[in-house]
Amino acid sequence: MSSVAPPAPDPSAISTNHGGTASLRERLASVLPQGYKFGVHHISTPPTRTEPLCPAPPGQRPDKTYRESHFLAVSIHSPDKATVTAPAKRSSPGADQPKAQQTQDRTLAFAVEVFVFTTAYQTTLFVSKADSTGYLHLLGLPKDAPSPIRQVCTTFLAYLLDHRRRSHVQSVVNLFARAQSQYLFPGSVQNSGKHVLDDWGLVRWWCKVLNPLMEELRKGSWAGTKGYLLVPGLEEAEMRAFIPRTPASRENWVIGHPLERISHYTRDLGQVPPRCLIPGYPDDPKARFRDELDEEVSNQKHNIAAWKSVRSLEQFWEMMAFRQECSSGRLTGFVWLVFDPSPLDASAQPHVKIPRAASSKTDKKRLKKKKEKKLTGPIIPRAPKFKTHVRNSLVNRPTMTAYYYWPPEGRGDKLVTEADYKRIMELLLHLDFSTIEKAVGSSRRWINEAGMGDEVISGVDVVGMAAVSGSSSANEAAASASGAAVTNLTGLVRRKNVPRPSEHDTSQSTVPNESGKEEPIVSSSVPRQVNVLSGSLVRKKKDVQPIRAPELS
Repeated sequence: MSSVAPPAPDPSAISTNHGGTASLRERLASVLPQGYKFGVHHISTPPTRTEPLCPAPPGQRPDKTYRESHFLAVSIHSPDKATVTAPAKRSSPGADQPKAQQTQDRTLAFAVEVFVFTTAYQTTLFVSKADSTGYLHLLGLPKDAPSPIRQVCTTFLAYLLDHRRRSHVQSVVNLFARAQSQYLFPGSVQNSGKHVLDDWGLVRWWCKVLNPLMEELRKGSWAGTKGYLLVPGLEEAEMRAFIPRTPASRENWVIGHPLERISHYTRDLGQVPPRCLIPGYPDDPKARFRDELDEEVSNQKHNIAAWKSVRSLEQFWEMMAFRQECSSGRLTGFVWLVFDPSPLDASAQPHVKIPRAASSKTDKKRLKKKKEKKLTGPIIPRAPKFKTHVRNSLVNRPTMTAYYYWPPEGRGDKLVTEADYKRIMELLLHLDFSTIEKAVGSSRRWINEAGMGDEVISGVDVVGMAAVSGSSSANEAAASASGAAVTNLTGLVRRKNVPRPSEHDTSQSTVPNESGKEEPIVSSSVPRQVNVLSGSLVRKKKDVQPIRAPELS
């Protein structure tokens, strides 16, 4: 089967904004609390061919899709009581010398997983999971200080957007918020320091994470940025309550979905079946509903024109409100951020022709035309090739193709294969973070296993540079300790309804104040006049005599 591949983009067409030059550690240091040390562990995979997100319409070929997996974990130094010391004596030579104690062990505090799906038409960042262990309070941050988890999520997504941006391709950030007690750290729900959000709180939290990302990138060279929020089963006014109240929030956010806007099938073909507009992510509730509707038509999920029970996208979302994930008191919020390229970049986009699927008859004819060549002449054996050095096949891949952009600056500290990435994630899901002692041991094991024998993933500590806002009492104590001048506003407070002295009123006198002006003083010896209502203004209530019922003789 022959296919027409879109031409590779021009390297000059791939651009980033002003923040693209900063590394991930520098960006995280600018949002983490000042003076506190954090460990940053970033693992990623190279672009790998995967299944398309949306099924192709009948007669069309599915999009060639690549996927990257990114996992970011932030660790802190555990307290001394949670450190594990080595035995004092050994059976080997030098048993009288004690081992050095590990005074600082790391504890994983927060982690987020993001999948990057790229095609020739679109770059999609899907936030898969985000979770915390609840041990961030061990840092001793002020009570009024905001949690750095939200800033870390926003910074990490902005970092991936900057290094995956293709000037002529649309970028989308997508996630669905569904509350659970724990996502990535087993046993962390038993930690009393972990704050577990409900469905309403989780949707509101993610809107607060994505809103500053959209407002910041809106100032850049993007042509247009829009946020979309859809919670099946709620009215528009109820969904508006999740969006942060900022001056530009009403203009930036839309209640609804952008599935028709972000699909290139609607731009090229016009009207397409609804099933071709719904993407399928891992553990996605709407993707499960889409697969169930496909099974009603045919067991083979190819060339399905329309569903039997659902005819439009509006009906699809109405039916989603009755699903298990969106009913019985539970909520699932679907959030999108859409970043459109500028008109100048879009004009430079090469025209991509969408090939139609070739039939099986044409393939048979082409096979018949090909004739096998007869080999003649002497047989020359090939010299054996010996492997003299190890080649890293992960790094030796093209940085830019027609389907993805993979710059070295946007890769993780540890680059692993898809199989190793799954093994690392499976190990994390089988550890225990219920207590601080178990969390320290589990964190140490995960960091060692993920590093696979080296210290690349352990990284260097990142020292925060963001100012921490403490409580008001702490600020006052700091001001008094520094000897700062305190402004007294006692003489600047105005009194309300101060009676003015009249010409014939002798009960008031004036005295000069500190500024030299005179102020009236009201004498308390003069009785105040009382207003008495006249008799004509008072209404008396009439006496109503009860009506007796007639007696029956």
